[in-house]
Amino acid sequence: MKTRQVLRPARRHALCTAVVLGLAGLLAAPMAWAQKYPDKPIRLVVGYSAGGGVDAVARLLGVRLSAALGQQVLVENRTGATGLIAAEFVAKSAPDGYTLMMGDSALLIAKLLQPKIGIDPLTSFKPVAGAFISPLMIVTGNEFPAKTPAELVKEIKAHPSRYSYATSGVGTVQHLGFEMLKQATGSTVVHVPYRGAAQIVPDVIGGQIPIGVVSATAGMAQAKAGKLRALALMNTAKLDGVENVPPLADALPGFDVAPRIFVLAPAGTPNDIVDRLSSAVKSVLDTPEAGTAAAAQGTLRAYATPAQLGKDMAEETTRWKRIITEQRIVVEGS
Repeated sequence: MKTRQVLRPARRHALCTAVVLGLAGLLAAPMAWAQKYPDKPIRLVVGYSAGGGVDAVARLLGVRLSAALGQQVLVENRTGATGLIAAEFVAKSAPDGYTLMMGDSALLIAKLLQPKIGIDPLTSFKPVAGAFISPLMIVTGNEFPAKTPAELVKEIKAHPSRYSYATSGVGTVQHLGFEMLKQATGSTVVHVPYRGAAQIVPDVIGGQIPIGVVSATAGMAQAKAGKLRALALMNTAKLDGVENVPPLADALPGFDVAPRIFVLAPAGTPNDIVDRLSSAVKSVLDTPEAGTAAAAQGTLRAYATPAQLGKDMAEETTRWKRIITEQRIVVEGS
């Protein structure tokens, strides 16, 4: 005959206490992990050479994050394939918050133009924080017929294929942004890819190419010297030092294009660590000092939460995909 075991009240109380403590320990483990994070240096990986625009703001942010987090944030340059080598490295790193990427809009575009690459910016990473935008400027020679955004639109519509424009390469935000302008105005302007603003600006000044799309700082330095005309900003937010340059939106309401710069972590990084990092980024960007330093690099502070950054990245990808498809933009060898 089987007998039923009955736990005495003292044993039953002890067992319940043990179970409760065990569950509490399991629940507390992630919290303890987050509380001790970070306990070693963090790598902030940049896919471009030292001294470039993204590298400059990564270093601006990194040195201040070091103070905010109490651990060194070391900028590491892994160049090649327009940032994709760095992106693949970060995407495949341990999702523990110690390897991050300073990404930009070029990463979103790269997947659309090179679908065979092994990462997807929307799924291979976890958004941490939006950080900056980098205003773009349309510049022309001083003899160009248009002096305002409205006159530019009128001129390129009136003279199909008469003009060409230079950018730093096929598939850049500069290129796709001007293609959006062409599409919005129904105009035909020939794209001429260059290697960068250092080559574009002298050719615009010398009249070898009538229109250039460059960073606001690259264009404004020569405009202030009277060597070329800063005709329009492609975004609506104002940057210190270029307050007198009108936005293209004056002629095309709603037009707003600028490269976005943001912080990403590998997919699977715990939410509490992402939130800790995002809060630290915000605390840095909220300081007047960071605003001044960003403006000196030709960028604007543009903090976004992880959720908002994820939404922004998805919407931006959709916008680039549409313009790439409709304007039939391709990269050789893709």
